[in-house]
Amino acid sequence: MLKLGIAAIFLLPIPAFAHLGIGADHGFGEGFIHPLLGPDHLLVMIAVGLWAFCFGGLGRWLLPLSFLTAMAFGAGLAFAGISVAYPEFWVALSVLVSGIIVLRDWRISLTQACFVVALFALSHGYVHALEIGPDADRTLYALGFILSTASLHGIGLATGLLSPVILKWTRASVAVSCAAVGLTLLLGA
Repeated sequence: MLKLGIAAIFLLPIPAFAHLGIGADHGFGEGFIHPLLGPDHLLVMIAVGLWAFCFGGLGRWLLPLSFLTAMAFGAGLAFAGISVAYPEFWVALSVLVSGIIVLRDWRISLTQACFVVALFALSHGYVHALEIGPDADRTLYALGFILSTASLHGIGLATGLLSPVILKWTRASVAVSCAAVGLTLLLGA
């Protein structure tokens, strides 16, 4: 019954309340820059790259790929005019949980980890797509934020290659930043 209730929340038609660029005209460049301007997006995407590095093996590829795929699907929902309940709440929650995951080096199965990042990505893709104006090129805008997101995942992955000390401090700083931003967003919601 609880699972059914949680699923029903996602189907409620509630508009996003924090992304204010709705109706703006966007293309590839605006799509690319969008994830770089919001600390919520920036932190989660780097955190996914860090988690992927720490996960190791296939996780280094599948976690970012799961995120990118689900983010594109979330954008498709918005482009199709399908309402998702409380997308800003889910974005804020993803920031907070990403910080916990990175700090604790959360160990679950690869399938479960891919599911978790896909859940995060749905809301991020959805709110990215809400920013686009009716006359803009949706494909170019989406390609922009997907490429930017992949780059941020790459930064998280590459950080792990630098040194164990840098990885440790980066994980700690990303985790603290995620906690601060996530709590701020959740309390503001």
